[in-house]
Amino acid sequence: MSNRTTLTEFLLLGFSDVRELQILHFVVFLVIYLVALVGNLLIFMAIAFDHHLHTAMYFFLMNLSILDVGSISVTVPKSMANSLMNTKSISYAGCVAQVFFLFFLMAADFSILTVMAYDRYVAICQPLHYDTMMNSKACVQMAASAWISGILYSVLHTGNTFALTFRGGNMVDQFFCEIPQLLKLSCSDSYLSEIGVLTFSACLLLGCFLYIIVSYVQIFKSVLRIPSEQGRHKAFSTCLPHLTVVSLVVFTGPFAYLKPTSSSPSALDLAVAVLYSVLPQIMNPIVYSLRNKEMKAALKRLIRCR
Repeated sequence: MSNRTTLTEFLLLGFSDVRELQILHFVVFLVIYLVALVGNLLIFMAIAFDHHLHTAMYFFLMNLSILDVGSISVTVPKSMANSLMNTKSISYAGCVAQVFFLFFLMAADFSILTVMAYDRYVAICQPLHYDTMMNSKACVQMAASAWISGILYSVLHTGNTFALTFRGGNMVDQFFCEIPQLLKLSCSDSYLSEIGVLTFSACLLLGCFLYIIVSYVQIFKSVLRIPSEQGRHKAFSTCLPHLTVVSLVVFTGPFAYLKPTSSSPSALDLAVAVLYSVLPQIMNPIVYSLRNKEMKAALKRLIRCR
């Protein structure tokens, strides 16, 4: 494997070499994948077919569901297939595709979460201007900006990573192609540029997170001024699911990319990767459906209709 031109495949880390445990991994990931797929598709269909949910908040939630289905579909099916067929290989092109789509979908996902914080801020702090500021055109423009920013962000990372020369073998110590693990395979100093990009990304993520925090500080100040307890409860109930999802993303993803990579396969690396690449996608539909009365009512109407 002298350089990246002769590298035709990578070998992904399996959860176990024991055949019975490989089958167990396949079954567990299959259940997780189906729950995430069905949950997010139900939310998408409920919003799309129920005119009561044709508002800005649910429009962004529908985008979030699409992104969640996409991001979990990038990593989990390939890992399941490898466990089922007792193999570890992924083609070079497949690895490039995994890195590109995972970064694209996850970056767009967090951009949508940031836009949703702005939506909640306008709805609670400036309710008289809500219809003007969050009209259909503005919502489409913000959602499109989130998707486009995700593509640009992903092109930057993917191009920077696969411009490297890989001479450290082809064994990726992760169940999907993760950039920190790919950087371990590069023995050139050019990997420092990708580390710089990752650090910049972390700062950008922190900036978005601080914006969300500042927005919610203003939201909570406005909510506490609402005279009725029922009004305060309703306002908080629309914010808590969003805060829960943001916390899941912020406290798992950056940790995986900024912590020092171990020289050998680590159970911690696998656990953290599952936390940020699988858990949010399965938790989002659960959090939003259980904490939202309008969503639960729409899902009941959808199920009865079908």
